[in-house]
Amino acid sequence: MNHREQLLAHSKEELIGLLEDAAKNWLAHDGLWFLAAEERFDIETAIELDRRVWEQFTVIEAKRIMRRLGIEPGGGLAALKQALAYRLYAHINVQEIVDIDEQTVVFRMTKCRVQTARQRKGLPDFPCKPVGLVEYANFASTIDPRIRTRCLACPPDPHPETYWCAWEFTLTAEESGDESG
Repeated sequence: MNHREQLLAHSKEELIGLLEDAAKNWLAHDGLWFLAAEERFDIETAIELDRRVWEQFTVIEAKRIMRRLGIEPGGGLAALKQALAYRLYAHINVQEIVDIDEQTVVFRMTKCRVQTARQRKGLPDFPCKPVGLVEYANFASTIDPRIRTRCLACPPDPHPETYWCAWEFTLTAEESGDESG
């Protein structure tokens, strides 16, 4: 029996569980890699290396989601909202998207596996903003280059208890990149 046949032998619930496990394994690998880089160098260097990796990974992830779901480039905020729901993070974190108007949505990470683990251990918030700036902007612009991304809050920034980070996505009339910050 080949791998595809093995997967098809599982129930829908078992397949969802396997997908959640794969997402947790991916995040564990990412975390272990980061800790090794931090141990070898320092936290600033580890964050810079992580940022460089996410610049590329988030584009790969967006393109694979688009291909799998048949999302055409330039699909606007509807395509972005659909794609965000299929990121690996979506299987292990809790997130919400709020429509502000026809050109703007806000994405919030209300439960973050990394941050809640640190909280349980009595550690400060992980300063993920430098990585998030490239991660969310590159993901959104891969879906549609007209989408501009703005960080509303992300550690080490202060944030309300109701979410860890928030990102504003605005559809513009032209391809304009992002407003990181």
